[in-house]
Amino acid sequence: MQEEIINRVAQSKLITFNLEDYYPEGNRVALDIKDWLYEGFILKEKEFRAYVQEHDWSQYKNAYVAMHCSTDAIVPGWAYLLLTMQLSPFAKKIVQGSLADLETLLYQSILDDLDFAEFQDKSVIIKGCTKKPVPANAYIILADKLRPIAKSVMYGEACSAVPLYKRK
Repeated sequence: MQEEIINRVAQSKLITFNLEDYYPEGNRVALDIKDWLYEGFILKEKEFRAYVQEHDWSQYKNAYVAMHCSTDAIVPGWAYLLLTMQLSPFAKKIVQGSLADLETLLYQSILDDLDFAEFQDKSVIIKGCTKKPVPANAYIILADKLRPIAKSVMYGEACSAVPLYKRK
């Protein structure tokens, strides 16, 4: 007589938190302004404003935009504000920084708005593997939010989770 195989993972009271489930769909665009600078390094206001006026801003409709300069140019703060004024009617979200900065900001906003009450006094596993580009900072933000409310926090999969925190 064979013993029945019991799936203890399925029967456990662990809650898996998959950051990928909260990934905001949409086009990500890196807007590099280096080509709008004289020799890629010097912002000449008149010429820069001309580039801004001539640029087709509608191409950023419903996109998430990360504005940056890939050269070591010193870009005055007003330049990114000017770009923001043009992007605002079209883009979903705008940041000054890299695409990684953009992803972090998106997740920060999502996790700040999330109700974590369902995780109160529960054992939570932060799922590690994703198919979507979840930034490392999103895991840090999530861990910080879970620590004060969860009974325990682990990372990975239910079958091979790494313990991170257990309330005493």
